[in-house]
Amino acid sequence: MRVCALQSGTSADGVDVLIVDAEISGDTLIVRPGHADTIAWDDELRRQILAAADGTPLDAAAWCALDTRIGEAFADAVRALDGLDLVVSHGQTVYHWIDGERVRGTMQLGEPSLIAEAAGCPVVSHLRHADIAAGGEGAPLMAVLDRLWLGGSVQSGTVATVNMGGIANIQVITPDGGVRAWDTGPGNALLDAFVSRRSHGHARFDADGALSASGRVHDALLARLLAHPYFSRPAPKTTGRHEFSLSVVDDAIAAVGESLPDADVAATLVEVTAISIADAVRGAGARRVLASGGGVRNPVIMHRLRALLDPVPVSSTAEHGLDPDSRENLMFAVVGVLSWFGVPVEIAGPARRIAGRFTPSPDGLALPAARGGFARLEIRP
Repeated sequence: MRVCALQSGTSADGVDVLIVDAEISGDTLIVRPGHADTIAWDDELRRQILAAADGTPLDAAAWCALDTRIGEAFADAVRALDGLDLVVSHGQTVYHWIDGERVRGTMQLGEPSLIAEAAGCPVVSHLRHADIAAGGEGAPLMAVLDRLWLGGSVQSGTVATVNMGGIANIQVITPDGGVRAWDTGPGNALLDAFVSRRSHGHARFDADGALSASGRVHDALLARLLAHPYFSRPAPKTTGRHEFSLSVVDDAIAAVGESLPDADVAATLVEVTAISIADAVRGAGARRVLASGGGVRNPVIMHRLRALLDPVPVSSTAEHGLDPDSRENLMFAVVGVLSWFGVPVEIAGPARRIAGRFTPSPDGLALPAARGGFARLEIRP
């Protein structure tokens, strides 16, 4: 079957599109990632998305318009794609509701019926909600991919996979096939937001780590940022922009009481990301680390991770046949295929649930017979 995965990450850079061909061989799910693209948001729509995610109050009409416009953009991304059997739409996260230590709800925007109409096939969306209803965190979904991909092939010691999107998450795979997963804290979100603000929106990220490489870590600012209560919470745990927005950086700078060069702030934000990930890796006793996400393209982050974790090797998933930029969308595609075949998934919560809600195609919805599950996942060219 041909599957299209759609998402827009925490930094809201654009609509990420990935085409995946999936087939079944016995108890193995085989996937072949194909065409990948990122379609940039319209500047005004991106501004509205980030404002909503940062807590700007909206009335019912504004929420309705935003959900519809995001859905229209996702629909435009698939309109010209032929031969699709399923679209998996994660949508655009604008809020993850954490009440104390319990996740109560989550909100991803992008009306799926608009996508189904444009694609001419069913859409599975709302991928996190069933896990939350069952008492889970709804995140990180990457645990589903890594459990199938690596769960049966780790013999030489515990492996950690780290995905550095706007928020960074870690999956810890042990030799017995067990998987634990949680969010470590900010990945690129704080650095991206800081760079965007200082450039008045002309730059959306620290390209090649140029700004952060030119600065020095400010120890007092680093200490303030690492004192954030999220870092001391026990895993499993999850977070988002609601806890790591620019206000966190601004408050920490104000508390330091100095005027800091932008480059030093950027270098310090990189250090926060690297230290929080390295602490999680060390705590898990991992013998090697596979990294993916936008953070892999920042050489400063990768250098600091390797320095902090030495002698534990840190490599990109590209060295293992998986494009680090597409790993998250591949995960969404895999989750969608599992749901298509009625296979419940385990994230980090206490129960297994079938992920997502199906929106029929214009011709209806006919699901195949449910399967008991898959023993492994193979990723092929």
